[in-house]
Order: sequence, then structure tokens, then C-alpha cells
Amino acid sequence: MIIHHSRFAMRYTDYGIGIPVRDDRADRTFQALCGHSTVGARVAAWHYSEPLPEITAEDLLRAHDAAYVRAFLSDAPEAALMESYELLDEQGRYNRYDPAKAVRPLRELATTALGHVAGTAACAELALEHGFCHFLGGGMHHAMRSRGRGFCPLNDVVVAARRLQAQGRARRVWIIDTDAHKGDGTAEITLGDKSILCLSIHMAQGWPLDCTPLDSAGNLRRQFYPSDVDIPIPAGGEAHYLPALEHGLDLLEQLSAGQRPDLALVVGGADPFELDELPSSAPLRLSLEQMRERDLLVYRFLAGRGVPQAWVMAGGYGRESWRVYAQFLTQVLGERGG
Repeated sequence: MIIHHSRFAMRYTDYGIGIPVRDDRADRTFQALCGHSTVGARVAAWHYSEPLPEITAEDLLRAHDAAYVRAFLSDAPEAALMESYELLDEQGRYNRYDPAKAVRPLRELATTALGHVAGTAACAELALEHGFCHFLGGGMHHAMRSRGRGFCPLNDVVVAARRLQAQGRARRVWIIDTDAHKGDGTAEITLGDKSILCLSIHMAQGWPLDCTPLDSAGNLRRQFYPSDVDIPIPAGGEAHYLPALEHGLDLLEQLSAGQRPDLALVVGGADPFELDELPSSAPLRLSLEQMRERDLLVYRFLAGRGVPQAWVMAGGYGRESWRVYAQFLTQVLGERGG
């Protein structure tokens, strides 16, 4: 199943935000699938367009603290959004932000972000029913317990996992994060939670790991909190990426001690792609073929073990990022017969 709702597009320029996310990456992926000679003919079988679940404060509180949830759900979420999208620099000046160019109020981004949380929650539910689902959105893996960061106001991945656990529909969950940037928010929120095991394969250097691990007081900075399996890839290490990921998946399975998870949430960022346009993704440059092999490696690892899998988009910046999702989904939908 594929979840696609154009109304949840993050049209950052509408808010005066200059982040290089193409507003149409989800739409172009969906159009490519619909236009495919065989997959497109079965669109009614794989496209989910029903209403998404309502995300409540109770859902958010399973991942975020009460003060942050209150601020985010209030009538004035602007301060939380400014921090999430890094719209102020250290001197308090606007960063990649010009409110004079905005045609929509910034607070509307809070509603859009909640829509992405709902999409990921629906994706997880459908994965349990059908074995596979991909949401063309979501993946806000940098949001931490008490704040958003890295373009991520809410951690939809953890919210979705714990929502299913609270409903009694899942006990053990894996989160497999292949975005170029470490899934630091997910690691921070789930630290010590043995019911959710996290793997993150990411750039060894650069944001969010572009500072010393310890702060001035000698405490470990939150972005360095460990995932259960961390796979840092050094600059120039593209040839080792796929073997390292395969080994990491084996380690994740070993950590599960023979207990198959009820669900895997896959944060399938397109930003390791060599044509990605976000400067902070530059140290990792996988070819389109390597991206295809990455996604199929994860997909087949989970499918071979009978683990339901819910995929979300996460990072992907620039005019070519849609190709990463389209090639993967074309193949998976073809293999699954729509």
C-alpha cells in the first residue's frame, strides 16, 4: 500500500523558508508509479486515500514531554517551529527565513506536521494488515523529547511505534534509519526502551555530529546518544556502505535474541543520493543503483523474516530525490502484484 496526500506537502517557500526541499517529490513519485505500464494499471489496489487517524495529545505524549506538546498544540506554536526549522542563528538573526516572502502564517506548519504524524501512524497500521506500506511523507527523526530540530517538529516514527504498542497491536518494534543524518532524536527518545530497537546508518562526520561529543560540563550531547546499532560511514566510504548495512541488520537481529519484531519502521531518506542538493549531505554520495540496492536489501531482509514493514520518506533534497523512491516502489509493487 502507498499513502499519498498532496495536501501534506511541506511547501516551505509559502512560509518564507529557504530549505531546498522540492515540494513535488511526493507528487512526482506518485505520478511515476501511476504512469508505469504495469504498476499504474493497478493503482486502485495499492493507493490508500482514506482519511488518516486523528493524532491526539496523548499520542504525542508517548514520545514528547508535556511542556513541548502544550506549546506545539497551542494557538502560538511559532517559537517551537522556529527552533525545529532552525530559522534563527546563534545571534538571533533570521536563518534561511524571510517572513516578508511568506504567503501563509508559520503556525500552519504545525497542522502540516501533525498530518505527517497521522500519515506515519496510518502507514504502520496498514503494514500490520498488508505486510508492506510506504507513506510518501514523514520521517521526522531528529525531533527529540523536549524540542524539534533539523526540520523535524515531531518524531512521527516513535509516536507511531508507541501508538501501536499502546493499542496492544505491537510489542516489539524495529526502527531502521537509512537517512544520511544520524537518527539522533529517535535514539534519544527510545534510549533504554528495550521494546524498540533502533539501527541508524549515517555519515560519520557532519551535522548533527559536527561538534564535540561532550558539552562544557562533560555531559554527552543528546545527538550522540547511541542507537542500538550505529553504523557511521566516513567520507569516501561509499564502497563499504552496503556490506556495513548488511552486517548491521544481522546485529539488529542478534540483539533481538530470536524474538521477531511485530513491525519494522524504515526511515528511508533519499539524501545519501549523489545528486542530493542539501550541503550537509555532501559527505555521502551513493549512486542511484546503490540507493536501489540499499532499499531492496532492507526490504528483502524484513520480508524474508516475515516482518511487516512501514516506510517513510525522511530526507531528500533537490529536483532528483523522487527517483530514489520511485525506483524502489516500482520494483516492490511489481513484485507484490500491486
